[in-house]
Amino acid sequence: MTDGAALWRLAKDSKTLDLNSSYSYLLWCRDFAGTSAVARGTDGEPVGFVTGYVRPEHPRTLLVWQVAVDSAYRGHGIAARLLDGLTARLATERGITGVETTITPGNTASERLFTSFAARHGAHLEREVLFAAELFPDGPHDPEVLYRIGPLTDFTAH
Repeated sequence: MTDGAALWRLAKDSKTLDLNSSYSYLLWCRDFAGTSAVARGTDGEPVGFVTGYVRPEHPRTLLVWQVAVDSAYRGHGIAARLLDGLTARLATERGITGVETTITPGNTASERLFTSFAARHGAHLEREVLFAAELFPDGPHDPEVLYRIGPLTDFTAH
């Protein structure tokens, strides 16, 4: 629960994520810690995270909300290891068999992360626009493309 402020700072410093209120990160770390993962540096401070939740209407699907890694730690596979570890844990604990996330067009780091995740796990990947740009009431926003990955079956080889 105490990581909320650090996760907010990581999201803010990412320069690519939609920054939510600091309050939302505090709540996230309280209410969705079990469906999220945090990477820590040698000093114990968060250097990366994956936040997610199990969809209420689809309890075998993990919706990944945000992924961020501190710029000093990028390029070392931290995001992929966090995502692999989180999904493996939730497959065991909650029986998840699918992952969903949304990505705005042009976010190549996220596109690569989730495309390679699907390939590593031999899972099918579908893409479709979930929220068109005109649906966002707070000004210009790119569309959010839904990435639907599954079924996930093998977590032993990773």
